[in-house]
Amino acid sequence: MKFNKKSMSKGILKDIIIVAIGVIVIWISLQVVFGTQNPFYVVASGSMIPVLEVYDVLIVQGHVPFEDIKVGDIIVFNRPTTHDRVIVHRVASIIDDEPKTIRTKGDANPASIPGTDFPITKEDYIGKVAYVIPQLGYVTQLLKPPINYIIIVIVVGIMIVKQVYKKKNEKEIAIQGIPDTNDSQIESTVDIPELEKLEKDKEYSKHEESKLPESEESGKDQK
Repeated sequence: MKFNKKSMSKGILKDIIIVAIGVIVIWISLQVVFGTQNPFYVVASGSMIPVLEVYDVLIVQGHVPFEDIKVGDIIVFNRPTTHDRVIVHRVASIIDDEPKTIRTKGDANPASIPGTDFPITKEDYIGKVAYVIPQLGYVTQLLKPPINYIIIVIVVGIMIVKQVYKKKNEKEIAIQGIPDTNDSQIESTVDIPELEKLEKDKEYSKHEESKLPESEESGKDQK
């Protein structure tokens, strides 16, 4: 059975667009709720063991103002001056109040690291750790190339199969909906024994009887 390739392509494209729009809407909603461009971070080092393990996923709350950060809070921030790395450490002390400047330290580190743990200002601050999802970061490792490409191919393949199956069902339904002429003929020849027993319409009967003598008389005149 041949299928309309153009129609199938449109169906697949429609599914992809719906999925993409759904992902974008969810992502934007999360950004608004948590007040940061990226609410999720994966722990990449053991500097915060045992509180945070490698591959733990952090949900960061950006709505907590930098001015409200206090000693003991676990925060996510860009490395001071260079901003070449995102770090998650605990606030160890407040160095200055005007402007507010803090020093952090990894729980597993013996001391704060200059240029990494301090001086941290509002410009370096990303957000405060609100939730921790243990070991979910392993999923991000599984999604690295080439596995992520394989998953994309599988998803597209599922969409294609879905469209083919949908078109097949539509054609089967259309075929089943065509009336069979043989069936109508069979129904028309059904014998109804009770039909002869039905009482004739009185007005119709009188009308036919009134015409009968005229027919007979006209027949006689012709003779």
